[in-house]
This record gives sequence, structure tokens and C-alpha cells, in this order.
Amino acid sequence: MSREETVLNYLREHGIVFDNYNHPEGKTIEEAKRWWKDDGSVHCKNLFFRNHKGNKHYLVCFDCNHDLDIHDLEHRLKTALTSQGLPSCGKLSFASAERMMRYLGLEPGSVSPFGLINDTEHHVHLFLDTNLQGAETLSFHPNDCRGTVVISRADFEKYLQCVGNEYEYIDLY
Repeated sequence: MSREETVLNYLREHGIVFDNYNHPEGKTIEEAKRWWKDDGSVHCKNLFFRNHKGNKHYLVCFDCNHDLDIHDLEHRLKTALTSQGLPSCGKLSFASAERMMRYLGLEPGSVSPFGLINDTEHHVHLFLDTNLQGAETLSFHPNDCRGTVVISRADFEKYLQCVGNEYEYIDLY
């Protein structure tokens, strides 16, 4: 079964409503923008990080029309984690392709919160930008950069409850 089929089946099995369409490969936001439909959703950029020790991993999702400064992101994640009594993330760096495969079962260019399906030990902590809370619909790769899943924010949060990883909304910009 392909990664995309795994995602779509998972969503169906959990009663999560979504739309899906396929298009040519779009490994970067700029490439993918050529193929996205004007569906009214907030298309999300998804970045996968590790801490300096390599023992914590973070998936960060935000509106693709914004950029993040990694030093500012470190500060924001540290604040969010320590305010909950969790260890600071320390210095962040992008996780390697090997780590991405190990924890999310994904390759570079196909990172998505749907990769959490493969994180059965709930190792990855998900951070979502608070601006996404105002979106009616969101869109992500279905773990394959040749497709797009459009999902209501409410159904996306239902998915997050089903998958079981820790997640939170924070101000990213």
C-alpha cells in the first residue's frame, strides 16, 4: 500500500471527512503552488526539527505564505515547552532524512502531520501556528508530494486526537 493510500484509509477508518486530489510532484512550496487548486484552504508548510541532543523531534506547521526565522522559532518553542514543565528544545536543526524516515516514515519533500500515523511511540511533538485555528480548511500532502488532502480544521483536530501525539497551537510569527 502506498503512503498516500495509508493516509486516506486511516482517515476513512476513523470517520474523518476530507477531499483529496493528485497532481505532479511538488517537493517544495513553490513547486506545489503550481498544482494546488483554489479550494479556499490554508496550504501548510511543514518542517521537521531535532533538538541539539537528537533525542527530541518537533514537527512545525504553519501557513505556507509565511517564513520562519529558526532562532525566533527556537525561542518560541523553548517558551512553550518550559511553560508546561517540559525540557527546553535547546538549539534546533533540521532533522536528517534518516530521522524523518525513522520517526515519520517519510522522505524529504513529503513531510506532513499525516506522518504521525507512523509514529506509534508518539515521539514527535507537533506545533501548529495559532493562525491556523481561524482557518475553516487546511491542506497537507498525504505523505506523498504528488497529492493534496483538504480537511476541515475540526476534522484535522479529530485526526490529531486519533493519532495520539502531543500537539499545541503557538504563535509562530
